[in-house]
Amino acid sequence: MTVYIDGQWMPAEQARVSIFDRSFLYGDGLFEAVRVYGGRFFLWKEHLTRLSRGAFSLGIRCPENDARLHDLAQELIDRNQRPDAIVRIQLSRGPGPRGYSPRGADQPTLVLTAHPASPLDAEPPPPVRLQTSSLRLPIGNPLAAHKTANKLLQVLAKAEAEAAGADDALLLNESGHVAETSTANFFWFGNDHLCTPPLADGALPGITRDFLLRHLRNRGWSCSEVSRGPEALSSAQGIFLTLTGHGVIEVNGINGVTLAPSEKVGQVRRLFLEAVRAELSG
Repeated sequence: MTVYIDGQWMPAEQARVSIFDRSFLYGDGLFEAVRVYGGRFFLWKEHLTRLSRGAFSLGIRCPENDARLHDLAQELIDRNQRPDAIVRIQLSRGPGPRGYSPRGADQPTLVLTAHPASPLDAEPPPPVRLQTSSLRLPIGNPLAAHKTANKLLQVLAKAEAEAAGADDALLLNESGHVAETSTANFFWFGNDHLCTPPLADGALPGITRDFLLRHLRNRGWSCSEVSRGPEALSSAQGIFLTLTGHGVIEVNGINGVTLAPSEKVGQVRRLFLEAVRAELSG
């Protein structure tokens, strides 16, 4: 794999980041993962907007403007010959003196990598099993709005879920409400109504989440952001996740209880793919 790091192209095995880089030391950085279908970027502007907002909030200067980042990302997939990929953009405050103060860290680190992904017309990804995590997301955390490089809670939650034989962790917040999983936004059908946790409950403002909600609402679907505990899921008529890499992926088990396949989820996935094709051709 060829990667981009601070103005240079090189094989991934030769790429190095300083041991004094604040992203390595403190998680002082941001990242975005952008889906590429058939050589075309999906929701590029939305991802870059979130990255820019995060950088502004954290006071991190991006060394390249949006147009240049797009050119670099395009060159990245061309160099790696990956028309179907996930492009990861990693932005760090860069190396600096020891200590929490960001003073003196004025050379940000920018890394772009491309990872293989399935084409748009591939078979749906296999359903996933969830395990409720013992960890809780804080409510009102301003950092929850950004994809920061500090994801230790999510790392530990996913490890806990995998140890229990599940694929991902279902994360509740401090009030016991469903928020998200360690890697995705969360949706369920209740009484023929599509529900998802509100961002105020600790969920990441997912780009795919927002795109799907807008598309379904434009088609007249009833979609609500509601705070609910996990007990509400026992009567759900279908549960699924949204994430950049897979789009829509069905949940077929929670805490060892198997869930039946849902035609409603299948319909959502078909509508999502339809919307993606329209977006890419627009």
